Amino acid sequence: MAFLNSSVLLILLILILRLQSSSSSSGNIFFLSVANPDNVIKSSNKVFTAGFYNVGKNAFVFAIWFTEPQGENLTLIWMANRDDPVNGIGSTLTLHATGNLVLNDANQFDVWATNTTSTTSPKLVLNDNGNLHLTESNGKILWQSFDHPTDTLVPEQPLIRFTKLVSSRSQTNCSSGFYKLFFDNDNVLRLLYDGLDVSSIYWPDPWLVSWEAGRSTYNASRTAILNSYVEKTGERNGEFHGKPNHNLARFMASVEPTVFAL
Repeated sequence: MAFLNSSVLLILLILILRLQSSSSSSGNIFFLSVANPDNVIKSSNKVFTAGFYNVGKNAFVFAIWFTEPQGENLTLIWMANRDDPVNGIGSTLTLHATGNLVLNDANQFDVWATNTTSTTSPKLVLNDNGNLHLTESNGKILWQSFDHPTDTLVPEQPLIRFTKLVSSRSQTNCSSGFYKLFFDNDNVLRLLYDGLDVSSIYWPDPWLVSWEAGRSTYNASRTAILNSYVEKTGERNGEFHGKPNHNLARFMASVEPTVFAL
């Protein structure tokens, strides 16, 4: 009888351990590791790639970039943690079954997260337009990178009332810089220099009223959208005119007091 009881207890213990193991493995839906350069997400058209990008010695950001051209200096269009890079060993990006997408550093501290929840199986997809979005099984969008731009807009990506483009600190430092492009309270798109000691409007000329600067205040929605027909014609004064361009078109706030359509 004692032997039978011991056998039953052993079987129960094995079942419990298996259930715990199954629960642990199913708790994460998606996982990327900084240690594996091949751990990336690609859009179905292969134009965009998302993954860990090296921004310095043992420093990485989770970013989206143009797949081509390949090499060390990729063209980034978005970064999750530009001001808080993670370690090159042990850092991970995990989509939990709860619906939260979390970037952890080597010490397992949460560096960045979408802070989203889902009662269904969430899904992380990189769209053909470069928008990384997290959705529920019914298609409801929980979070998308287009709502949180860094220094770049790509075609179809809107710049709206509560978003802004912030330049990088320098050509070799992708952390947040001093130039910001945003809509002011008069519905006018402005380029601001916001330095450590001084802050001033760079464009349009603050001494001119909006119509004198060629700007309109009749954009109550405060929405600007980049399409695929952009041409750099006068970045110093922000004048842009359309002509057909290639798939790698983008609009960015530069580290210099300019904005570019590329």
